Amino acid sequence: MDELKRTDPEIFEIIRNEERYQRDSVRLIPSENYASAAVLEATGSILTNKYSEGYSGRRYYEGQRYIDQLENLVIDRAKALFNVDHANVQPYSGSPANLAVYFGLLKPGDTIMGLALPMGGHLTHGWNVSITGRFWRAAQYSVDRETHRIDYDAVLALARKEKPRIIVCGATAYPRIIDFKAFGEIAKQTGALMLADIAHIAGLVVGGVHPSPAPYADVITTTTHKTLRGPRGAMIMCRAEHADAIDKAVFPGLQGGPHNHTTAAIGVALKEAATPEFKDYAAQIVRNAKALAEELLARGFSLVSGGTDNHLILVDLTNKKVIGKKGAVALERAGIVCNYNTVPYDPRKPFSPSGLRLGTPAVTSRGMRESEMKQIGKWMDEAIAHAGDDAVLARIAGEVAEMCRKFPAPALPR
Repeated sequence: MDELKRTDPEIFEIIRNEERYQRDSVRLIPSENYASAAVLEATGSILTNKYSEGYSGRRYYEGQRYIDQLENLVIDRAKALFNVDHANVQPYSGSPANLAVYFGLLKPGDTIMGLALPMGGHLTHGWNVSITGRFWRAAQYSVDRETHRIDYDAVLALARKEKPRIIVCGATAYPRIIDFKAFGEIAKQTGALMLADIAHIAGLVVGGVHPSPAPYADVITTTTHKTLRGPRGAMIMCRAEHADAIDKAVFPGLQGGPHNHTTAAIGVALKEAATPEFKDYAAQIVRNAKALAEELLARGFSLVSGGTDNHLILVDLTNKKVIGKKGAVALERAGIVCNYNTVPYDPRKPFSPSGLRLGTPAVTSRGMRESEMKQIGKWMDEAIAHAGDDAVLARIAGEVAEMCRKFPAPALPR
């Protein structure tokens, strides 16, 4: 980044500091990962210079021959990898992608039924502070109070009562396998469309360690980072009968020109995700999450639903006498980065909840395995127990950085 250093040394230094931070810390935020050098190169390419409103063969600007080739290639890769009829690779991010689905398939006032935010759902699944819960009518299902798992009989009963036009399945803080077949049957029985939001688990789906929604869902949305390990972008995939409505909702409904540099990077990530090495990586994500969960359970931590089936762990710190935000701050000072999070039926406020949300995609991309997860669990236990002890947290941070140096982060300078 020599030219950046010369042109804008302040921005250059901020980026360098972030590089060091990502290099020397254990990153356990489940929505974060390390993109490959190839993905980063495509993201930073001269494709950022192009403006390309429209779709392949139907652009509003001339000079699009190579952009059309690019977008067609990425679409073909998405369709093959996820086994879907149609893919739109233009959405800027996951929230706009979900909004486009509703805009394309619903009328104002139609009912969206999704997992409630405090139960692990996402804002765009109809929560009341989101446009999706204000412009459309929202009905929210929950997890079982005892098991913290989705009760599919309760979902069916709610769908029969509320008569949603679309049922959303997917989550941002749900550590268990989602039964897409069950959701498909519920949607069919109640005359609803099924939207599977797999933003968190897309890499696990294509890696073969989580069931695919493709046989059951009318529409699938996903971000392209998280477990998929691509750039910050999104895709909408759907059955052929919904293709025109989805495309028109993305453009001209909600967006102008696509971000072609991001489209290229998505294509690179999809090619990487089609390799045997990616399947090994996806399987290791789950093994690492299970190993970390087992270590935390052995150390007396309370885990929502008792463990995990995927990349994500939700910890309830109530029995540790530490609130989630204080715990997250202490862990960050110890070199372990996660986020505070509500737990199901949390009596505390969202800005000061009871829990922590952890994930293993980024540490797995560094090559860490089960033994490292056990060590991380040990450090977490010590940091939470000494949340106010600066000396202990600083010592742990040094030990964390020493371990991280043994596992170079992809595409970062050592």
